[in-house]
Amino acid sequence: MTRTIVASATREIVIGFDQPFCVIGERINPTGRKKLAAEMVAGNFETVIKDALEQAACGATMLDVNAGVTSVNPNETEPGLLVQTLEIVQGLVDLPLSIDSSVTAAIEAGLRVAKGRPLVNSVTGEEEKLEAILPLVKKYNVPVVAISNDETGISMDPDVRFAVAKKIVQRCADHGIPAHDVVVDPLVMPIGALGDAGRQVFALLRRLREELKVNTTCGLSNISFGLPHRHGINAAFIPMVIGAGMTSAIMNPVRPQEMEAVRGANVLNGTDENCTNWIRTYKDYKPAEGGQAVAAPTAVNALGEGAGNGGRRRGGREARMARG
Repeated sequence: MTRTIVASATREIVIGFDQPFCVIGERINPTGRKKLAAEMVAGNFETVIKDALEQAACGATMLDVNAGVTSVNPNETEPGLLVQTLEIVQGLVDLPLSIDSSVTAAIEAGLRVAKGRPLVNSVTGEEEKLEAILPLVKKYNVPVVAISNDETGISMDPDVRFAVAKKIVQRCADHGIPAHDVVVDPLVMPIGALGDAGRQVFALLRRLREELKVNTTCGLSNISFGLPHRHGINAAFIPMVIGAGMTSAIMNPVRPQEMEAVRGANVLNGTDENCTNWIRTYKDYKPAEGGQAVAAPTAVNALGEGAGNGGRRRGGREARMARG
């Protein structure tokens, strides 16, 4: 059984087909958040601190950390800011972290200070990126997200995206990186623009699980881009991709509707043994009068433990996919 191990200084998490779905909190990302970007540039990390604590309390399994505040001289500005942000976040929560950047120097700087076993987010099938990132992944013995696009951009053909993923897995093997340390992102397309985007990703996930035997992830909210009531689409998408074999997603854990979908899918998929986490989270659940709203669930993390230990998905990924 494929198992990808990530860890903080004090907590180890396993991503796998027989494990609860891994929720990678997306909120610490200044892309598209002008206020957050301005704060980080000014050395103000109040929102970063708030987002880290809130995501942990709402059930995130991991936190994605991005410091891409500007496209101007990112090789100079991003490494130091990413290091500062990582150190602040790992001083607040004991969740494993995902180091998210399109800047190689920033990823290397982040790996030098990250405690435990972080996830590198990410590498594409572009030769330049493969040669820059894979030696770092091997050197620090960490897992990596493999995004299924290359020099030709993002293909609308799912067979091409599978071929790119297979190429990355093979190149990782050439560098001594095992397949269980490669978490493939098959690239979720917006369903509003591409009507068979859902069916495409479900088929891709089955192939990735059965043929490459790798764990998978995605930017979850991409599926609903451009549609009204996006959280409804996202919540419907979650159990379907889990059923097709996806094992993690970069998403907003602060959205109760989407986290309910994750927890319910874990129950139905058999990864919440004896419904323990569901019961612990929702034991005090009561519909509001008229059934229009629900009481907030008990604050627990994705493992069903107390939260005391414990947007928008773009950023580094957006920069890497811009060529498409």
